[in-house]
Amino acid sequence: MDKLQLLVKGLITNLLFTTLLFVCAGRMDYTQGWIFLLANLFATFSNFLTIRKNIDLIHERANMGVGTKRWDKLILGWSAVMYFFLILLSGVDSGRFQRTPFHWAISLAGVVVMLFGQILFLTARNQNNFFSSVVRIQRERGHVVCETGLYRVIRHPGYLGMIFSWIGIPMITTSIWGILPTVIAIFLLVLRTSFEDKTLKSELDGYADYCRKTRFKLLPYVW
Repeated sequence: MDKLQLLVKGLITNLLFTTLLFVCAGRMDYTQGWIFLLANLFATFSNFLTIRKNIDLIHERANMGVGTKRWDKLILGWSAVMYFFLILLSGVDSGRFQRTPFHWAISLAGVVVMLFGQILFLTARNQNNFFSSVVRIQRERGHVVCETGLYRVIRHPGYLGMIFSWIGIPMITTSIWGILPTVIAIFLLVLRTSFEDKTLKSELDGYADYCRKTRFKLLPYVW
């Protein structure tokens, strides 16, 4: 995948999910949908601009390379299902039936939470040249432990960023129904964090020593 393909793929993905949101809402005067679109367009261009010069990482993140864990494929699959249901339920709830009323403050706070998550995620990705989209030991790329930047505070800052991004979506759409798939998705991320940490301890040289220096996986002073 080249740089242009990465951008086009991101734009198409966001437009498809935004279309699904509006279809489920059943109307075009759905304010939350337009806020969702703008927030995701900003995230898409930020994603592109912060990785466009790292061609190796673009290729790594575009494919499931050799050694991808089966459990990771399952978690990623179920996470995608939860995202689909989050969009579907949010549109039906706050758009079509309007069971959860729109509130500017909640929706804009959701944008802030989502973009904060994106900043965490993109910063972690920029600091770690082995920030793959799947869990695997990248032996052909000379995989080594990243111990700098955010990784000096917690071992999986990218996942923390993803959690904030997930939380932001039902806030943007002001959907109570959207909370359920969000909670399940966050549980899957925590599960993935635990499994990945165990994998890296057993298979990546130097990771066990790194764990002794950076004690917390996901939340400082908590876990």
